[in-house]
Amino acid sequence: MPTTVARVTVSVASLDRARVLYEQVLGLHRRYATDELTLLATKDPVVEVLLHQRPPTPGDAGVAVSFAVTDVDRTTRQAVAAGATVVDPPSHQPWGERQSVLRDVDGHILCLVAPTTT
Repeated sequence: MPTTVARVTVSVASLDRARVLYEQVLGLHRRYATDELTLLATKDPVVEVLLHQRPPTPGDAGVAVSFAVTDVDRTTRQAVAAGATVVDPPSHQPWGERQSVLRDVDGHILCLVAPTTT
């Protein structure tokens, strides 16, 4: 059986702040929540994103999650309004995607991607 991605865990300083970006802007759906954890999920195929409230230690050389969106430019603007910062603005990539690279509200790198149309 091939390995699949089941869950990505993101350490966050504040669940309330992080949920604005991950739920409202990226459209992930809440499955479970406690005082320290919020389990979110994508639609098909389902991948879980676990927001864990604990001191975050972001870094550029760590793992970066790419979120597939329908409009990279619009979602980038919404993410910035929710507290993210732009590392690389939306641009076409040679591998056939439009991509922006952001830091979430805790400084973690995340990418927004959409296939380019020719």
